[in-house]
Amino acid sequence: MKRILWIALIQFLVVTALSLEANARERRAFYSGVRCQGMGGACIAVTNDETALLVNPAALGKLRDFYGTIIDPELEFGYQTQGFYSEQSFSNPYSLEDVAPALDKKRSAYYHAKAQVFPSFVGRNFGIGLYGNYLLDAEMSGDGSTIDTYYRNDLAFVLGFNFRFFDGRIKLGFNTKLINRIEVDNPTLSATGPLSYSSIASEGVGLSTDVGLILTAPWKLLPTVTAVVRDVGGTSFDQTHGVRMDTATRPNLVKQDIDVAAAIFPIHSNYIRSSWTVEYRGLLTSQDEDDKAKLIHAGMEFNFGDVFFVRAGYNQRYWTAGLELSSERFQWQLASYGEEVGTADTPKEDRRYTFKFAYRF
Repeated sequence: MKRILWIALIQFLVVTALSLEANARERRAFYSGVRCQGMGGACIAVTNDETALLVNPAALGKLRDFYGTIIDPELEFGYQTQGFYSEQSFSNPYSLEDVAPALDKKRSAYYHAKAQVFPSFVGRNFGIGLYGNYLLDAEMSGDGSTIDTYYRNDLAFVLGFNFRFFDGRIKLGFNTKLINRIEVDNPTLSATGPLSYSSIASEGVGLSTDVGLILTAPWKLLPTVTAVVRDVGGTSFDQTHGVRMDTATRPNLVKQDIDVAAAIFPIHSNYIRSSWTVEYRGLLTSQDEDDKAKLIHAGMEFNFGDVFFVRAGYNQRYWTAGLELSSERFQWQLASYGEEVGTADTPKEDRRYTFKFAYRF
C-alpha cells in the first residue's frame, strides 16, 4: 500500500510538469524563508520552527517547547544586484526611484532584492508573531521606455492555533493574518513617469486565513502528507486603507489556493537524521500558470546533532543549497536558489542568495 501511494504521488508530479508553454511573470508566496529556499522551496511538510506559523500552521503541533525569536533579519539579493550597484550606486535597494538609474544602465537585466523580519513567540499548538518585509523585482525594457515592476511592503500581525488528534498523527491548524500591504504590480510602468511609491502604489488592509492538515503514519520513516489551504475564500485588501499610505487603489486580490506535499524522516544514527520532501504548489490556480515547472519543488536536509544542517533541492528546474549553524540562542543560515523568471520555451534563471541571523530564547 505504501509503495502504491508513493508511485501515485510521483506520477502526479510528473504529469503536472507537462504542458509547458509561456508565462514570464514570477510566482510569489506571502512568505518564503531561507531554510525553505535551501530545500528547493519545499517546506510545508518539514517545517518545525517559528516559521510554521506562516508556512503551515498545522506544524505548530511539532514544536516541543515554547520559545521566542527576538531578532531575525533576513536579506536576499539576486546575483545581478552587485552589478546594478557597480553601474550606478543607490542608497535604498527597495526603492524603485533610487534603483531606476541602475536599471537604465543594465536594461533587460532582472533586479531582485528582499528583506524580512519575523519576531515571534511560539509553542506547541500556538503562535503569535509580527511579520514585515520589503520586496522589489524590476526589469527595464531594452528600449528604456518601461519597467516591469513588482514591489511589496507587508506589515502583518499573525496568530495561529493547532489541534492534535490520535497522539499527533493528525494535526489540524489555522492562522489568521491581519495584513497592511503596499503594492506595485505593473509590467509596463513608464520609465519616464513618476516612480515614487506615493504616486504609483496601492495600499490597503486585508484579513487572511490559512488552514493546514498534516497526516503522519506511525511507521519507521514517519511518512507524512500535508495540505495547506491558503487565503481561504480569497484575501482582498479593502477592509480599510490609508494606514501607512493614502492611495486611490487597493492591492491585488489574492486567490484561494492549495499546496500539497509529502515527506519522510530517516534516522541514520543518534546524531544524524534527515528530511526528504516533495511539494506541489498552486492546485487551484495551476490553470493560470502555463509553465507547470514553476509549481514543483523538492528538497532534503541532513541534521547533525541539531547544530549543523546541510540542505539541497530542486526549485523550478534549478538547484538549491543551504547551510545552517545553530546553538541554543543563535542561528546563522545561508542559502542559494534559482528562480524561474522566464518562460517554458525560453527559461531564465535568476540565481539568488539569502542570509539570516536570529537570536532566540
